[in-house]
Amino acid sequence: MKPHRIGIIGVGQTKYVTRRDDVILPELAREAAVIALEDAGIEFKDIDAIVFSLALDALEGVEGAEKWCAGTVGGFRKPFLRVHTGGATGGSAVHTGFFHIASGLFNCVLVLGAEKMGETHEAQNVLNQIFDPIYERQVAINAVNMCSFQAMRHMKKYGTTEYHLALVAVRSRKNALRNPYAHIKKEITVEEVLNSRVICYPLKLYDCCPRSTGACAVVMASERFIRKLNKRDVAWIKGVASCTNTYFMGDRMDDSGINDHADAEGLFLAAKRAYEMAGISDPKKEIEVAEIYAPFTTTELSAVEALGFCEKGESGISNERGVFDIDGKIPVNPSGGVLTANPISVTALARVAEAALQVMGKAEERQVEKARTAVATGEGGSLQFYTVTVLSDEM
Repeated sequence: MKPHRIGIIGVGQTKYVTRRDDVILPELAREAAVIALEDAGIEFKDIDAIVFSLALDALEGVEGAEKWCAGTVGGFRKPFLRVHTGGATGGSAVHTGFFHIASGLFNCVLVLGAEKMGETHEAQNVLNQIFDPIYERQVAINAVNMCSFQAMRHMKKYGTTEYHLALVAVRSRKNALRNPYAHIKKEITVEEVLNSRVICYPLKLYDCCPRSTGACAVVMASERFIRKLNKRDVAWIKGVASCTNTYFMGDRMDDSGINDHADAEGLFLAAKRAYEMAGISDPKKEIEVAEIYAPFTTTELSAVEALGFCEKGESGISNERGVFDIDGKIPVNPSGGVLTANPISVTALARVAEAALQVMGKAEERQVEKARTAVATGEGGSLQFYTVTVLSDEM
């Protein structure tokens, strides 16, 4: 299947912080929307439809918060659709915007979301409720230990070490120093990571993402609209794909090798489909930069293997060799990634936004040299929902 010629022409982000007491959720969403529209050189009246990326109601403290935000972001008298697939929500929202335009119904779509997790005192308890209430919740499965299970399986299967996990944290924090939007901006050492408080072995405090507040928006448009606008800095969407894994964690922890929790099989399948759509046969050679949804260091190690940037079990060694550094062979998360900012309902959208900025050559200090093709991912639920988006500076 050949992709329709659809591109991102505007990107808007707010700074990601712990709290924003100066704005309510609709105002926060509007901030990112206005920035994205200004970047695209258009106005709210030029938008045909809106896709809103929003987390579960319990995190927002408002039932159906999209109703609260719709008018503020230009949704009055326009098609408006809320999307939610856990941490993959932002990626799913981008794909929804893509399909909106590919259908031929719309020429210009605003995809955005806002998150105020800093106001939710029981965020972890809320997230704990995503697991099966009969079997899994009774053994205290939560968002942290589901990824610690992934880490343990990767370590047992491939010989990955805590040192390899720490290298991911160090690189991410260092990259975030270049990103004006990052929440966590403090350089750390491997020793500091290894000596930080254990959250759920082998994951330590610095192996884990923060809880962030912020908003992100992208303006997506058809080739016809872009040509009419005479827009030159465009991130063309070359491939999109998603994949859903099993709901039960136990189904990913047998020895069959078919769906091993260590290997992010759902992401592998989504990437395979997105690459095929984009005409990519060798991601190691054809992708110059990646923005990966990795809320824990172990998630990134599994992801770079699933995306084809190295062989299975080689992500730890590849990190040692600097393959994924900002000046390495395939820079990963030059923005600092999810380890340095996690406004959960828009985190995967921020990955697409950052990838778009890279291929548009507008990533400022975090710009990767000669970044012409990028990939952005999302992971949601109990690592159940995966999205992959391939972007390029070429149509």
